[in-house]
Amino acid sequence: MLEQALAFAASNQEHALEELKAFLRIPSISTLPEHAADVRRAAEFLAAELERIGMDNVRVIDTTGHPLVYADSLHAPGKPTVLCYGHYDVQPPDPLGEWTTPPFEPDVRNGNIYARGAVDDKGQLWMHVKALEALLKQGPLPVNVRVIAEGEEEVGGEAIAAHLREHPDSLEADVALVSDTDMFAPDLPTLCVGLRGMIYTEIEVRGARTDLHSGMYGGAAPNPFFALAQILTGLKDAEGRILIPGFLEKAEKPTDTELAAWQQLPFDENAYREHEVGSPALTGEPGYSVLERLWSRPTLEVHGMPGGFTGAGAKTVIPAKATAKVSMRLVPGITPQDAFTMLRDAVAALSPASVTSEVRLIHSGDPVVVSTDNPFVASATEAMRQVFHRDTVFVRGGGSIPIVGDFQRNLGIPTLLMGFGLPDDNLHAPNEKFHLANFYRGIESLIRFFVLAGEA
Repeated sequence: MLEQALAFAASNQEHALEELKAFLRIPSISTLPEHAADVRRAAEFLAAELERIGMDNVRVIDTTGHPLVYADSLHAPGKPTVLCYGHYDVQPPDPLGEWTTPPFEPDVRNGNIYARGAVDDKGQLWMHVKALEALLKQGPLPVNVRVIAEGEEEVGGEAIAAHLREHPDSLEADVALVSDTDMFAPDLPTLCVGLRGMIYTEIEVRGARTDLHSGMYGGAAPNPFFALAQILTGLKDAEGRILIPGFLEKAEKPTDTELAAWQQLPFDENAYREHEVGSPALTGEPGYSVLERLWSRPTLEVHGMPGGFTGAGAKTVIPAKATAKVSMRLVPGITPQDAFTMLRDAVAALSPASVTSEVRLIHSGDPVVVSTDNPFVASATEAMRQVFHRDTVFVRGGGSIPIVGDFQRNLGIPTLLMGFGLPDDNLHAPNEKFHLANFYRGIESLIRFFVLAGEA
């Protein structure tokens, strides 16, 4: 079965690429209401393909938000069940002017495919579909497989979290398989064994009842933007250290073994600063390496401060309110509930007496560290070794995939974070791309993983 499946995948690479292009042309932007129909269209596109390749019980599941897509193939008695997860929604493409080619007109150049969603996560989700197709062409799958895909990962994943809580039996499995992460470096097979959690919040500060003329009231009336700035600078210092009382003390440290392994990774701090970040200098807590700051330390970031007058020309107004969108990345030892409570209390304590403040929770996710001591990790590392001819490295990820915590909490199963993106793939940014060699090697690695998992 293995050799025939690999041969099928190799001979159908161009067909798989054209299908991916069609998938990428759908602007399934989950955060924008005007694209709700496009999100559903992407779900239906995925469901149609899962049905075409021979998966069973394919259905689009309506939710209070964007739909889920489910399919299964459970014809391997006595074999483990793998739950394949991915998301078909994408981030907004702004700023459009920075794209070399339009974000929803996929373009292949320099060995990459460029489009919004190319690597996060349509391209990597499509690897799962193509690996399953190659195996199904040969007969029953070597393991039992369930597929669940969502259209809300980029906006918090509330629908799939609710589905897991309410219908855990429908997704019963032995392991979850997620391809939504990066390889640490080109040609270096990588398993991500930890993710930061997060809370995404909105801080609103109110001063006067209504906007006021700055000539008539300036000097007496409070300006919520200044109050908000004071609050934000009270939450984090200039070096990047979070100042919320007691917060950093909760953060659990990585093991000495992990730290030693990270020190052996091929990481060039100057190259990272220049080519990936593109800034004059890096920031962060003193006393920690860049990888420690990215993978095992919490953060507090400001994403936007809407409010007041921002149009052309001048309008001398003291706004009645100011808002900041603020997130925190969390590490083991800090739960989303604790983080939100501590942030809310800190904002209240920092608020000047002339204003009122409110902190609203938009969405959250738990931090996760996955044990490498299980047979599925062994199958994954061997599969990638056979493809890349190098030993797999274990890393953590700085981002958050809330569903991983949900799988652990509601299904009691570990998650394999088996991603094939690259650090410079520009996910969430203009000119997002996916290296085509990794797209094809990802399909081959997944085929080998399914076969090895069935033999374990």
